[in-house]
This record gives sequence, structure tokens and C-alpha cells, in this order.
Amino acid sequence: MKRRIVTILVCICTFALPFDSHALAQGRPVAVAEQHEGHGPMAPDQIGSASVKFDTSCAPAVKDDFNKAVALLHSFWFAEGTKMFQSIADRDPGCAMAHWGMAMTQWGNPFGGLRTAQVVERGKAIVEKAQSTGSPTPREKALIDAVAILYSSTDAGTQRERVVAYEAAMKKVSDENPNDNEVKIFYALSVAQSATPTDKTYAKNLQAAAILEPLFEKMPAHPGLAHYIIHAYDVPPLAERALPAARKYASLAPAIPHALHMPAHTFTRVGLWKESIETNKRSAAEAKKTGGAGEALHAMDYETYAFLQTAQDKSAKALVDEVQALVDAPPTAGMSAGGNSFAIASIPARYALERADWALATTLAPRPAQGTPYTEAITHFARALGAARSGNPAAAQADIDKLAEIQKREVEMKDVYWAEQVDIQRRVALAWQTFAAGKKDEGILQLRAAADAEDATDKAAVTPGPLAPARELLGDMLLDAGKPKEAVVAYEATMKKEPNRFRGIYGGARAAEAAGDKTKATAYYKKLLEVAADADTARPELQHAKKYVAAAGSVH
Repeated sequence: MKRRIVTILVCICTFALPFDSHALAQGRPVAVAEQHEGHGPMAPDQIGSASVKFDTSCAPAVKDDFNKAVALLHSFWFAEGTKMFQSIADRDPGCAMAHWGMAMTQWGNPFGGLRTAQVVERGKAIVEKAQSTGSPTPREKALIDAVAILYSSTDAGTQRERVVAYEAAMKKVSDENPNDNEVKIFYALSVAQSATPTDKTYAKNLQAAAILEPLFEKMPAHPGLAHYIIHAYDVPPLAERALPAARKYASLAPAIPHALHMPAHTFTRVGLWKESIETNKRSAAEAKKTGGAGEALHAMDYETYAFLQTAQDKSAKALVDEVQALVDAPPTAGMSAGGNSFAIASIPARYALERADWALATTLAPRPAQGTPYTEAITHFARALGAARSGNPAAAQADIDKLAEIQKREVEMKDVYWAEQVDIQRRVALAWQTFAAGKKDEGILQLRAAADAEDATDKAAVTPGPLAPARELLGDMLLDAGKPKEAVVAYEATMKKEPNRFRGIYGGARAAEAAGDKTKATAYYKKLLEVAADADTARPELQHAKKYVAAAGSVH
């Protein structure tokens, strides 16, 4: 069967539309998921459905498939989940919860940014079908009414309010059904979804985890629990708490690309690059088998990031070339690049910036991205930074102006988060332009303010990390300005937030060396050599680290 997966460019961890969602909204049948026996992709041990026990009033004949569909939903395999829920609706026309499931898959990744009016309209049509189908139980009706809240307005500016109201509705359903573990799990997800990147108390993250962790102890094979624990702890101070779930999740649903990728969120947060590379390789390979371009590219972005932290530049370049081949391929190709505009822009930008190849950064070609201006900003940021840092501040102006224009578009779209992120990129680029133009003190002040702004928020789930952390760049600037002691402070702050970053460790070592702190410099250079133990490229930074450590009388 040829699979056609419709994706939208607001792609956070592959925010995908359901399979032929237009047909769903109109009540027409869509292609039914293939049924696999034994240990095929839809076998319980391949998708984790054996641990899913979602009670419904639907026909007994669809019970097992409903649990499978919910398992797919728990692992964000929205295209396959949609097909299975539609199959259930076709076989049991009175099953209102099948339409609830399709409404949930239509919403997609809860951490996926703003939904377009078209997505909301399609979801509303699905919810109305659920509300007019069969005779749902009070619990089922409450779940349907809860998801209806998410689709109650097409105004992007109200999405935050709808998410918070959905959480409140899910709390009520959970309170009224205290013994229903599946409802508790979806409630916990709604709590995590309502967390904001500016809340440094991480209250919602901890609240969600407090619901999920006891259930995970009782049901260690449940895919949703492992998955949502990773999301709940997906912030720097809490990430280590997710390691048990991260190390287990891939084995719970090995046929699902997102389940294979998701552990990398934790591995990236704590700097376990080898583990991140391996799980993303598996995820990308599985996604390619099923035509999941967005998921494959998302995994490749995380994989590229990890390769670059370990100086495996040849491996990273292979991924850059693969992405370019996808971009150059005809749109009808099975692995079309259109599924993830973020990864398409970020992978080559990372390859330039992480290797400090400023000249290469200036040659990156911007790509328009319908509906996601912030993905266009990636390339303009890299180009501006590359121009300023290669000694041509005037050449950075056009891209800085473009960042300002993109930020304005994000504001007009009511996309508060990405409007702020793009503005931070603009401010960072402007600071480097100012510094490169000889106004060093002014540039430092500008970059320090931009770093403070970035620290007050957090990265989106779509990315393994900022293209170039602002405070790490501040360390570079301070070092270039002859302020090594201040630079050490900046680098160490970055290392705490984003451990085992190559440029952070190397910067800290260089700054300590320049400040005359041989003990700290030696320790950081040793650390750099450990992180890059699998390097496939003789980066100058590694050569310097080896010489310094040897001169210090150490043996690596």
C-alpha cells in the first residue's frame, strides 16, 4: 500500500496531520491501516499496546484495535493512529470514541506550537461527529467534550487559553474516574502541555511527573508513561530524572519512529551523545521505511547535533548531503523534504556554526517556509553570524533586517514564542555586528542582554538546542575582547545548562588557559578529548587540547 502522509510545517517532533484528514472531516472513509500478525509493525510488542487498557463502550470486536490505536496515539504516530481509529469507526459506526481518537490525532503533538485555522476547523468537524455518534458513556462524553475545547476557536491568539481550559476539563474527568489509569495518563499529558518555557519553577512539569512516575512503577511497559515522563522532565534541571524512562522507551514500541527518537531528548539534555546518535539512527531508519519524512528529518537533526558535539564531522556532513539530496529530489519522492522545514534549515546551519566555519555560514541559501517564518530565520541568523564573525559586519545587515521582518511576521501570526526566539537571534547577530565593527563594549552589553533573554525561556521540542547558545557566544566575545575570566563564567553557565557541548567545553578551556588557570584549563581540555573520543575529524581544537594536556604532564 502506498502511504500518503500529509504533514504541516509547524513541525515540532513531527507535528503531523492525520492520514487524509480532509476526508475525515467530511465523514468519508480513509484507507485502513494494514493489520499485521506475529511480530510485524502493528504487533502489540512492537507498539506497546499490550499495556494499554483503554475502556470504551464500543463493540467488543474492536477492543484490541482500540488499544492499539491508543498506543499509537501515545507514541505520536498520528498518521497510523488515524487510520486505525477510522478502521474502528468503519466497523462500529456507533463508536463515538473512535472519533475522539481521530480528534486527538488531528491535534497532534501537544508540544507542537500554534495550530492553523485549517487544522482547528478539521478538528472541530471531527469532534462534532464524535458528539453526534452513538450513545457514549458519561466518561466518554466528558473526554469528547474536553478535546472539543481545543477546537473551540480558530484564533491562534486563544490557543494558550484553550490548552489551559482543556487541562482543567481533563482534571475533572480524571477526578471523576479515579481508577482509570488511561484517563490519568492523558490528564498528565495535558498538564505537561500547559507548561510554559518561562516558568523556571517547572511547576507543571513536576505536577505531570508526579502523576506519571507512580504509574510507571506499576506499568513499566506502558509506552505513554515512558514517553510523557521524558516530556515532563525535558528541561535542563530535571532531565536526568528522565533517564530511566528514556533508556526504556525505545524498547517498548520499537516499530514507531517517534518512540525510537524520543529518548534523544533526554540524552541531548544530559550530553550523552553516543546514545543520542544510536537511537536517532534507528528512528530515522524506521521512519524512512514508512514514508515518515518529517520524523526522519527530525531524528537526523538531533543526530547531526550529536555528531558535531563529538567532532564526528564526516558523519555530520553525510547527513547534510542527505538532506540536500532530499531538497533536490522531485516533490513526488517517497522521502520528500517538505515534511520538516526546521530540520532542512537547521542541519546545514549547525554544520557551519558548530565547526566555526563562518565563511560557509555566509553561503547558506535561505528557503521560504509557508506558515513557519521561524524556520526561515535559522538560515538568516547563521548567515548574519557568519558574516560578522568572519570580519565583514556590513554584510550581516541584510540578514539582520530579514530577521526583524520575520519577527514581525511571527507577531502578526500571534506566535509569541517564536516571535521572541527570532528576536533573540536578531539581537545576537546585531551584537556580533556591533562588536565586529569595533564597538566592543557596546557589543558585549547587547549580547549579554540577549543571553539573559534566552536564559529566561527554553528551547522548543523541535530542536536539540539553540543553533548557537547566546551565553556561549558571549563567552567567545568576552574572550576575543581580552576578558578571559569573565569568559570562563559565561562558558561555565552554558556548560551547566547544556552539558558536553564541544564549543562550550573548548571555550571554557581556552578562557581558563588565557586566564592562567592551568588546573581548570587542563581539566576542560581532558573533558573535551573524552567527549570527542570518537572524532572522525582532526579539528584544530582537538589538536590544541592534546598538546596542552601533554605539556601539562598528563597522559590521555
